[in-house]
Amino acid sequence: MSEPQWLSWDQDPLERAEREDKIVLLFLGPAWCRYTREMRETTFRNPKVQAALERDFVPVLVDADRRPDLDSRYNMGGWPSIAFLSPSGELIAGENFLGPQELLGLFQKVRDYWRKNREDIEGGRSPMYWKPRRQVEPHGKRLSQELVDDVVASMLDKFDHRHGGWGETQKFAHCESLDFALVQYAKTGDARLAEVVRLTLTRMMEGGIHDTVDGGFFRFSTTPDWRIPHFEKVLDSNALRLACYLEAYQVFGDEGYRATAEGIVRWMTEVMGDAATGGFYGSQGDDPSYYRLDKERRRSATPPRQDRTIYTNWNAIAVVSLLKASVVLEQPELQRVAMKALGFLLRSLYSAREGAYHYWDGTYHLPGLLSDQAYMIRALVAASQATGDADLLLPAERLADRLLETHRAPGGGFFDLPESVRSRGALRKRNRSILENAVLAEALTRLAYLSHQEKYRSVALETLVAFTNDYREYGHFVAGYARAVDLFLYEPLVVTIVGDRDSGLAQALRRAAMRTYVPSRMVQTLDPAHDPVLLGRSGLEPSARPRAWLSLAGEPRGVFEDPDELALRMEEVERDRRKPR
Repeated sequence: MSEPQWLSWDQDPLERAEREDKIVLLFLGPAWCRYTREMRETTFRNPKVQAALERDFVPVLVDADRRPDLDSRYNMGGWPSIAFLSPSGELIAGENFLGPQELLGLFQKVRDYWRKNREDIEGGRSPMYWKPRRQVEPHGKRLSQELVDDVVASMLDKFDHRHGGWGETQKFAHCESLDFALVQYAKTGDARLAEVVRLTLTRMMEGGIHDTVDGGFFRFSTTPDWRIPHFEKVLDSNALRLACYLEAYQVFGDEGYRATAEGIVRWMTEVMGDAATGGFYGSQGDDPSYYRLDKERRRSATPPRQDRTIYTNWNAIAVVSLLKASVVLEQPELQRVAMKALGFLLRSLYSAREGAYHYWDGTYHLPGLLSDQAYMIRALVAASQATGDADLLLPAERLADRLLETHRAPGGGFFDLPESVRSRGALRKRNRSILENAVLAEALTRLAYLSHQEKYRSVALETLVAFTNDYREYGHFVAGYARAVDLFLYEPLVVTIVGDRDSGLAQALRRAAMRTYVPSRMVQTLDPAHDPVLLGRSGLEPSARPRAWLSLAGEPRGVFEDPDELALRMEEVERDRRKPR
């Protein structure tokens, strides 16, 4: 079927809309945009879409490059943009890429909203602000709960019910699996998943893999009972375990988990922290003779040497975990430690032109690895939520946009290396890691909500869909991928705090929003003095004192000035929508 009979803006579509009492559908996109072209060739060639379009709308096609004035006013956070306009040009609603059925559904909502709110819309008082959709399907493939359930089943099938964890000989922590199990337990109440988390964390905590003197964990156990470790300690695995113990403490209230988390923090900050830069060293060496000493004798012994390399991806993981620790352990100083490390990464291991570099040994090295970009975006998003500084989203957006230019794979997802650093031998081939792509997809999903830019969520979907035929090969090893899918499918609980971000009340509201275990939670602070654009996109109004707006799936669930009331309401809303199996 041919395309609709598009008008150009020069043909005065607003005058025609007024004459025919119709709504203008403005379709914006540059000529080079793949998704703009794809939507024109698929969605708008659908017979039902065309019939509804001809009956109820005035369709207008605009090249965003040729008309930047229109693009700057009606862009919905990415291309393509669909803007529904009143005959006077007021914005009624907007979206990005939609399939035929989604667009038909939106047609009905827009018509109904226009009929009921015409006067307010024409007065510029009541636009339907952008709300993330539950699902977008640009390629006809689906993400489903079945995928999540498959990974849960694999995880339960291979679980060691005697010692916890996974593996019949050596034992690694598999923090992604523990994290995913806790997410699913919180949602379903499945006692089997509680066993996965509690047995594993308890046995690790009580086993030889745990250094109860200096704090932290050795990398892995050579035996399935966690008794005999390899004695090296690595930053990333400890930072990931820190998050697991913190969240398990939130859910189960086990004081042993809290004490273990405090020990990891002590090792990270006192042993691995670099006072000169604020970053964290990469690892501490394997020295069985030292680690077999008791606390008194260790005081006079020389500890194993550190590898003082500062790795971007590992430091970014540490930043996220320390931000969580500052709230859960009620130690605000840990936020300052985390932000000092992130500040170093931004100053010394990041450039707007080349993105994040991989490591620092007095200078920066090796730009462009996907892992560094993904974890940096994740850390920036987490830091923005924790501190209330929306400006931290800007480097996150730059990193994401650069990845779209340099790492994107034709079949969906992202390569581990940019084209520019490909070399001879094995480096001629660029790989796609399902786990690195999962980290990026989750970070982009969260970035989309906080930046109000739907394009990032569309890319996250494309990335996750790219692995729907492959994930079964990996069993529980792709729990991080299943978690990213689950986040995409499970509507987040959104807390938006409007007010002075540095005020005591705004800080208390942020802490309250984060102290409850809600994995899908998004927290944003919009300061009228610093964030006028984002505040405008939110549709919220500032007041004399900071307030927190709570919403689920775009529906308001309350406005709060009392931090305790906010936390209680969050728990109530989250509990009400969980469905135990």
